[in-house]
Amino acid sequence: MAEAIGLAIALVLSGDADLLEIVWLSLHVSLTATAIACLIGLPIGALVAIARFRGRSAVLIVMNALMGLPPVVVGLLVYLQLSRSGPLGFLGLLYTPTAMIIAQTILITPIIAALSRQVLEDLHSEYAEQFRSLCLTRMQTVQALLWDGRYALLTVGLAGFGRAVAEVGAVIIVGGNIDHLTRVMTTAIALETSKGDLPLALALGIILLVIALGVNACVQSVRMTAARHAYV
Repeated sequence: MAEAIGLAIALVLSGDADLLEIVWLSLHVSLTATAIACLIGLPIGALVAIARFRGRSAVLIVMNALMGLPPVVVGLLVYLQLSRSGPLGFLGLLYTPTAMIIAQTILITPIIAALSRQVLEDLHSEYAEQFRSLCLTRMQTVQALLWDGRYALLTVGLAGFGRAVAEVGAVIIVGGNIDHLTRVMTTAIALETSKGDLPLALALGIILLVIALGVNACVQSVRMTAARHAYV
């Protein structure tokens, strides 16, 4: 074990080409999926936060339930859509990074929408009377809430990224874990461990752990920044 850990550290420090390729693809897929999920999820969360309509409680229940979507189920559904016999099979996206981005986006959009809804609903209750006095439209209210809650929403986005970069079930189904094409950190760790190549698996695990710690540090930093701005 000590030898495997030493080799893993050596791989990380040497900047192994295969290792860097896997890490780069992981970051590319997860960051792209997070950006798309934020573009979709934040407006949805804002609209649900300020709107009052019949069936809103049911919508909230569904939003919160979708936060726990099983990754393998999402992967299977995306696979069925993108497979050759599926309705989108003509696009040829199965077993490509694009398919992995689609799966991760579907997984984390409900998380971003639900978490942002809670943040923005609290803000809206605080500023509701001021918004009414200014006669703001719904869209203007959404824009104001998104801007005022930008620091808290950044933590929501970071939480979504952390969920995406650690995901394995969906991406291995739609990506196929193809070497030099769709192999990301989580799927590579699973494969290399099953093959007994512990140094590479441990090297990827170290990098994934560093990324997770970095995301948590960023979340904490953003929260402290938000607290200082709120105090000022």
